[in-house]
Order: sequence, then structure tokens, then C-alpha cells
Amino acid sequence: MTEIGAGVDETGRLVRDAAGFLLQRDGGGSYRLVLLRVPVDHVEKRVRVRGTYAGDGVVEADGVAAA
Repeated sequence: MTEIGAGVDETGRLVRDAAGFLLQRDGGGSYRLVLLRVPVDHVEKRVRVRGTYAGDGVVEADGVAAA
């Protein structure tokens, strides 16, 4: 289990839903992403997300880039 405040560096598929964006992780499971910018060019593509775990499956993303 990831601790609150821990750094996150994960790859997976970026998915958009009614509530925002999810990262479907390569390792299984998913994270809800809090993003400052909307990465529309990366939706439904494989990406790398770096950020901080905020708890309850939420990551405050510092960045989203093509993987």
C-alpha cells in the first residue's frame, strides 16, 4: 500500500471519464489523477505519470508524458 506523500512514478494508460482522468496502471489497479493541465494529446495512450500520492487512490500529478 502506498503511503500518503510518497512519490509516484508509474506507467499505464491514461483514461478520461466524467470525473476527470485515471491512470490504468501497468502493474494493475488505477489512480485518479489531479492535474494542473489537461493532457488531451495523451488520452487513451500509454503514459508515464510522476507525482505525489494523496491517499484514497488519488495522485497529484506533477507531469504526464508519453511512455
